[in-house]
Amino acid sequence: MVLQGKVEADIEITAPADKFYNLFKSEAHHVPKTSQTGSITGVAVHEGDWETEGSIKIWNYAIEGEVGTFKEKIELDDVNKAIILTGLEGDVFQYYKSFKPVYQFTQKNDGSSIAKVSIEYEKLSEQVADPNKYIRLMTNIVKDLDAHFIQA
Repeated sequence: MVLQGKVEADIEITAPADKFYNLFKSEAHHVPKTSQTGSITGVAVHEGDWETEGSIKIWNYAIEGEVGTFKEKIELDDVNKAIILTGLEGDVFQYYKSFKPVYQFTQKNDGSSIAKVSIEYEKLSEQVADPNKYIRLMTNIVKDLDAHFIQA
């Protein structure tokens, strides 16, 4: 069986792609405040700062009745408006050897945007499920942020 894979989802969003990218790039500390679903309960800088590539953050989340933490190192792709989060530690590593979520935001000509969320992963064993619940978590974060931007 295949232990490595990638799951992804596309979300139509109303707010401009730049708003999403800039929030994740330099203002991630606002994400818990916008979480209408309660998905993200906290985020803190572990090393570096809120704006510098290579900084390390620790996220606290709630998903499908579970709470967890995720420690990640951030990479920024300004050209493609992509935020790449390389997992370092956290609850997901009970199931996965590697875990790399990506948020990418693309502006459309009609004023709306597309958020593409994906996770590249390697399972620890064949019995581990694909990380679909984590894609749902990422989707909820994007939808919560879009609702926040629309209300603002």
